[in-house]
Order: sequence, then C-alpha cells, then structure tokens
Amino acid sequence: MSDSKTRPAVMADVARRAGVSHQTVSRVLNDHPNVRPETRERVLQAIEELAYRRNSSARALVTRRTNTLGVVAFDTTLYGPASTLFGIEQAAREAGYFISIVSLKTITAKSVSEALDYLAEQSVDGVIVIAPQRTAAEALAALPAAVPVVAVEGGRAPDRPVVCVDQRAGATAATQHLLDLGHRTVWHIAGPMDWLEAEARRDAWRDTLAAAGAPQPDVLSHGDWSPLSGYEAGRRIVERRAAGEDITAVFVANDQMALGALRALREAGLDVPRDVSIVGFDDIPEAEFFSPPLTTVRQDFAALGRNSIGVMLDQIEDGASHPPPRVVVPASLIVRSSTTAVDGDASTDPSG
Repeated sequence: MSDSKTRPAVMADVARRAGVSHQTVSRVLNDHPNVRPETRERVLQAIEELAYRRNSSARALVTRRTNTLGVVAFDTTLYGPASTLFGIEQAAREAGYFISIVSLKTITAKSVSEALDYLAEQSVDGVIVIAPQRTAAEALAALPAAVPVVAVEGGRAPDRPVVCVDQRAGATAATQHLLDLGHRTVWHIAGPMDWLEAEARRDAWRDTLAAAGAPQPDVLSHGDWSPLSGYEAGRRIVERRAAGEDITAVFVANDQMALGALRALREAGLDVPRDVSIVGFDDIPEAEFFSPPLTTVRQDFAALGRNSIGVMLDQIEDGASHPPPRVVVPASLIVRSSTTAVDGDASTDPSG
C-alpha cells in the first residue's frame, strides 16, 4: 500500500497525480490567474480524487492564526544567514510567536516554492524568507500577493516587503576609510557573484572609488565567503605585488575571507597593516581577536530580526501595504589595527 493511502494527502501528492509542479498546485489553490484552464481542471480533479484538504494549502496562511511564523533559510553554516536567523528567532519569541524553519542547501525557484508549500501545510501565519541570493528573491515573485511574506537580508524582492542591512553604506564606509588614510586606491576581494549582498558591496566599492577620482582596479577574486577562498585571493595579492602592482589597501567582502587573506600575507612575510591595510565586513565575534584585530563593518542582526518581525506583524494585522515597505538597518564601521595611514600612523580603536 502506498504512503498516500495511509496518510492524508499533501500538496506533493496532488502535484504528482496531476503531473504538475508544487508551484502550479499552489497557484490553483490561491486562484492565481496565470494557470491554463485545462491545467487548473486537472489539479482540481486530483484534489477531489485524493480528498485533499484545501484548508491545509497556502490559503491557510491568510485565513487563520496559529501564532507560528515560517522561516526559509539558506546555508545557516554561514555567519550572515545564521545570525539573521537567530535575530528573527529572538524577536519572534519576544512577540509571542513560534518559528518553524526550513533550511535549504541550495536556493532555486523550485526549492523555495517547495519550502513555502511545506510551511503552508503547517498553517503558519506568514513566511519570512532569508533571501541573500538573486534566485531566492525572484522565487518570491510567483507567490500570491495575499500571502504574508517578508524578504530579509538580500535587499531586493519584487513587490514584497524587504528588511535588510545597508550594504552599500557599509561598503562605502570601508572603502572611504582606506582612501582617507591616504591609499591611492583600494582593491577588492568580492563575495559570490549570485549573492545580492556581495553585489551591493562590490558596486559601492566601485562607486566610492569613482566619486573620489581614484584608480579603479579589477576585482582580485570572487570568493565563496570561506577563509580558503580568502587565502587564495591573498596569494594573488602576494603574486601581483611581486609583479610590481602597488596594492596597499584591500576591502574584503566578509571577515572569514579576510582571515584567509591575512594568513596568506603573513606567510609571504608581508605586514598588516604596514604593507597592506585590510578591512572586512560583518564584525564576527572573532574579528577583534584576529592578528591584527580586524577593521570591519558591523551588521546589526538583532535590529534586522526586530524589524523583520515588525513588518510581518503589520502585514498580518493590517494586510499588505502599497507600495510594500523597505526597511534598511544601518551598518557601522568598526576601526581596529588592520588599517593604517600610508605614512605608517596606525588608525585603531582604543582597544585595538
């Protein structure tokens, strides 16, 4: 006997019976207009044959309260997504809500859609999607407008409320700090090309150099946020300096990659900050214990969580607003010992 005969039918069973995707079933259940009549009829027939309970579909997101919010997260082994998730959990608890989490290894339109369907089966009151990648933001566009959804961290989601850290301002502050110390230009170790945050940090770096009339070098490397990728980029710095490139200041898109770059430079006998000044991004708890302590950009993940829950509860209580809100949490530059003026006068905080 098949599993579908021994338990209540779920959306996946309907999708298999009708020969369509989870997303198509969700659209039919929510009366989405972009479904062909014959497809709609096939899905409705499968619903009837399987005795599928329509009140366990995404419609439940807007018809009853459970005091539970769904969260779709990606790669919570990374500091940014993990800290964002923690901030959301803490803020939800303070607001009297439980959290149901779906953590994805990869973000595609299909995986996000399936995660949302899973949460809909639990009748959550709304869904917060930690959407740092372009594909996650695009997947939100397919959801019915009535579903309470907040996109967090990436900074971009079509027609959806967004809560994010001001990545551009943080990257601008990091780059300008190095220029103000007298460096002729600033080089960049970037994050992955498909991450919206990496894109915002890279674009702000370029724009800051352009506004200052400074030379605009190419990106040293597009890393994967890991110390290893930062180490490999650091080796490129060593090689290019040996070939005559005047690399004295580097803005690294996150602290973990900055850690790898610091090791590569140290192994080559280069001193940070005397030979090369380094600025990171995130202000991970270990950053002040790097050798040397790392100048970096701090993200306020607690504020990110509070604002995310606040925007979600506004939707639940009052419905969607037009245009949807976009809440930007400020970032702040934390100056430590890894940066110095070109004349060698170290620029540090009192504890650095």
